[in-house]
Amino acid sequence: MRLKFSKMHGAGNDFVVLDGVRQAIDLSTEQWRKIADRHFGIGADQILLVEPSSRPGVDFRYRIFNADGGEVEQCGNGARCFVRFVHDTGLTDKRAIRVETLAGVIEPRLEDDGRVSVDMGPPRFDPAEVPFAPGDLVAEGEGDDCVWLLPVGAHPRRVSVLSMGNPHAVQVVDDVEVAPVTTEGPVIEHHPAFPRRVNAGFMQVVSPQRVRLRVWERGAGETLACGTGACAAVVAGIRRGLLRSPVDVETRGGLLSIAWEGGTVRMTGPATQVFEGEIDLADRE
Repeated sequence: MRLKFSKMHGAGNDFVVLDGVRQAIDLSTEQWRKIADRHFGIGADQILLVEPSSRPGVDFRYRIFNADGGEVEQCGNGARCFVRFVHDTGLTDKRAIRVETLAGVIEPRLEDDGRVSVDMGPPRFDPAEVPFAPGDLVAEGEGDDCVWLLPVGAHPRRVSVLSMGNPHAVQVVDDVEVAPVTTEGPVIEHHPAFPRRVNAGFMQVVSPQRVRLRVWERGAGETLACGTGACAAVVAGIRRGLLRSPVDVETRGGLLSIAWEGGTVRMTGPATQVFEGEIDLADRE
């Protein structure tokens, strides 16, 4: 099987984008993993699949597969690359589109300055919607937020738990550069309180309108940027009384701007095409 693809990134969070409108794509978990493999495939944090939408008033369906082959609900940096891809490849001439995801409909827009903004929808705090099963975990109030004491090894971590269409656990750290992202991130991802696993965010507050952020993404490991993670971190920081909208989020791959006034979250940032190509995949077994 031979597939055409585009390699793109949003602030260093890198993607393989596949056109499922002009070519039929139905891959196995192992084939998704092969594409994402940085040694034997193309290499990517996630693979994005563009498909026709079956819903009236919606332009496309957007599916996201992590490097481990699992399908997930949402990816903010991917959403920005999605709208640039469909516009640049002639799948649409619209600068603003409506896109169906597993988490609902989002509305990315290609701006005049070349960046892309995305209405990511409202954050969700109900544990059942995250999903989050706190059991006997202790919660503390901080501002308008509910901060949970999450056991991580011998150390409880104070995390804000919310969904941006996918689950996030955000903690505030003194210095993001020395935060235990690669050691504690996997532990938080697989904590039994999160039945579908969770993205672990480590946020350093620089000022009320600027933060530094690293995210351990479920199924992908640490990425250079996480769009939904940036949204979740800013929402958590505003609710805890640490931030005010809009907030610039410094990631290792670039700068994102997040605005939230209590309704939907708007994210603005870059979307860059790196190259196009074709890959031969073994047929499904």
